[in-house]
Amino acid sequence: MSFKEQLFAGQTILVTGATQGIGAGIANYLHSLGARVVAAGLGAEQSVLHPQIEVKLVDVSDAASVQSLFDGDEPLHHVVNCAGVIRRQAEHQLDVFEQVLDINLTGTMRVCSGARAKLKDSGGTIVNMASMLSFFGGSLVPAYAASKGGVAQLTKSLALAYAADGIRVNAVAPGWIATPLTQDLQNDAARSGAILSRTPLNRWGTPDDIAHAVAFLCSGAASFMTGVILPVDGGYLVA
Repeated sequence: MSFKEQLFAGQTILVTGATQGIGAGIANYLHSLGARVVAAGLGAEQSVLHPQIEVKLVDVSDAASVQSLFDGDEPLHHVVNCAGVIRRQAEHQLDVFEQVLDINLTGTMRVCSGARAKLKDSGGTIVNMASMLSFFGGSLVPAYAASKGGVAQLTKSLALAYAADGIRVNAVAPGWIATPLTQDLQNDAARSGAILSRTPLNRWGTPDDIAHAVAFLCSGAASFMTGVILPVDGGYLVA
């Protein structure tokens, strides 16, 4: 345990895109720190989530679906935006390009905007999910790269806009993380070897590596941090 037990006891944390991969890892870890976690996403794979985590079926590309997350009087203390898609070569098609941006970038804005009033009441935080492709281009993933570059700039802009409300807005930029989404790469010795040779810490990251950074940014230990894009990449960005 990297943080004290019950760090987030009495607090409610919304994690979007939390039914699989990095999002599920974050949701489970924040729950282990005492938070009431609401996991929002599509295709709710509850088997990967702790049974005490509340799962809501939400499409971040649909404004009404997003707004349903904030109905009612329940307090909200932190929001973690993990919902996202990648379509690889298909992203050169304009309709696919628009869809990816609508989910990854505009979807993040929908959630931030919807959560703002409740986070103002609690003095809460937002952690968005950026990427190494917030910094690099990607010839096969123009929409994903553009959306993650946009998430980085959105994070900085909302940090400025929401500061007067007492809301801190930061982002984590994961490197190469071992999830089912990257399993084919992990299994390919040549491609995995190329990734590890570029990563100074010489290993794949884990969802817990990202979850620990998210917990830090949500905690009081980061109380003077806002507008930060925090790489969690084993040194990949600086290599």
